[in-house]
Amino acid sequence: MVANLEVGSIVEGKVTGLKPFGAFVALDENKQGLVHISEVAHGYVKDINDVLKVGDEVKVKIMSVDEASGKVSLSIRATEPAPERQERPKRPAAPKKSFDNKPKAQTQGFNTLEDKLKDWLKQSNEIHADLNKRAKK
Repeated sequence: MVANLEVGSIVEGKVTGLKPFGAFVALDENKQGLVHISEVAHGYVKDINDVLKVGDEVKVKIMSVDEASGKVSLSIRATEPAPERQERPKRPAAPKKSFDNKPKAQTQGFNTLEDKLKDWLKQSNEIHADLNKRAKK
């Protein structure tokens, strides 16, 4: 099948073994490589047995070859076109709320802390004046 393993080339292989971390694929009579579970398919693969079985003929891309150890890293995912991402529907913006939890119309810009402080002081003074009136009665 494969005479010389070149990184980036796409070749045919046969699944010879499955482990929880990936699949071993025979490239020829003498050489095999590993397809890590993350390289099996686009998207998450929880159990490799749901996607592959021993004896499956697969197309793989050679990702790396370690000459010293003889390890070959393969990818099935790299031989398939990536699925198109679906656009998420946009959520409508929630109306802004003030501290009294009443919906507030959106205004241009934003309120500064100084503006908020003036509002809080005014509310506090009104409450204080109301309490003083009640205390005098």
